[in-house]
Amino acid sequence: MIELISDTKCVQCNLCVSVCPTNVFDKVPGGVPVIARQSDCQTCFMCELYCPADAMYVAPHPDRLSGQSEHELEQAELLGGYREKVGWGAGRTPVSSHVYLAELAKRVVP
Repeated sequence: MIELISDTKCVQCNLCVSVCPTNVFDKVPGGVPVIARQSDCQTCFMCELYCPADAMYVAPHPDRLSGQSEHELEQAELLGGYREKVGWGAGRTPVSSHVYLAELAKRVVP
């Protein structure tokens, strides 16, 4: 479930508003979008994936929040972490190119 939009990292591009399939966010003219309908979040991670500033955190549980502060999420490298893990963003390696996937493919029986 969407848990946080960082006020300090957000660049107000509103991509999260545009890509959310369940209309969770509201655009705020001249400001950071707000999580307006949190309970409608389907935990699809689209908002976090498309956020160019890594300013979002989607908790992996669809029915509960982690309760962590922005500082705690940053310390745990979770703020924008999903986007980084899958390799979205400049200078990142796409998950399909990671060595461990090649090793996993070797284990697949033809």
